[in-house]
Amino acid sequence: MVIEAAMRARSPRLPDELAGRLREGIMTGRLRQGDHLHLERLAEQLGVSVTPVREALLALRGEGFVDLEPRRGFTVAPLSRQDFEDAHRLQATIAGELAARAARQIDAERLAELGALLEEIQMASRFALLDMGEPVARFHTVICRAAESPKLAWFLGIAVRYTPRNTTADVPGWREIAVADHQNLLTALRHRDPAGARAAMHQHITHTGQLLIHHLQQLGLWSEAPENPPPPGSSASHLEHGEGR
Repeated sequence: MVIEAAMRARSPRLPDELAGRLREGIMTGRLRQGDHLHLERLAEQLGVSVTPVREALLALRGEGFVDLEPRRGFTVAPLSRQDFEDAHRLQATIAGELAARAARQIDAERLAELGALLEEIQMASRFALLDMGEPVARFHTVICRAAESPKLAWFLGIAVRYTPRNTTADVPGWREIAVADHQNLLTALRHRDPAGARAAMHQHITHTGQLLIHHLQQLGLWSEAPENPPPPGSSASHLEHGEGR
């Protein structure tokens, strides 16, 4: 799971925070294609003024999540499964390169930090009430910083906007694969193995994307049947029965 907060040093501005909340609603199907996004109503629901809501919607328009139509205002834009698949392919490529660069130059202090975070991830995986997304986010933050490639990390931040972070951690099967994926990634980093780190990160993002897309399909975000089955070793029976939600 790659988290956009990895590239931010400051707290997000209010319009950015609102855009994130609305983006999450669109990607999880709470806001559907064609829904009208009324400025005053949204401002009242979110407890803010109209101005930051308008800024948030304009930002989402630039990202392709909403449309601005004459006499109708803002509406939710179409969001296909192909969009999600493309975004995760891009994430896997960029994040893999960042991991490879980190493997070449990561220091002992950051490796120790990653080791401690992996222990937190392993602990959280055993207890559903623990927040597993937060240590995973910090794990990826450390890797992005170790890569020392801020522009590439910025592009990754754009791609991960298609990963609803508050939903991914609850996707059935994700906790199990995340533990194994991050263990493999840390092993490659400890061995200063760029190719291994790239492959481990690519596998992790691919696993996450497949599970998330399948989960959103099960929630009815798209009407058509999924093209890709759940990834191997991802507890397909749990996915089919919707367990873990």
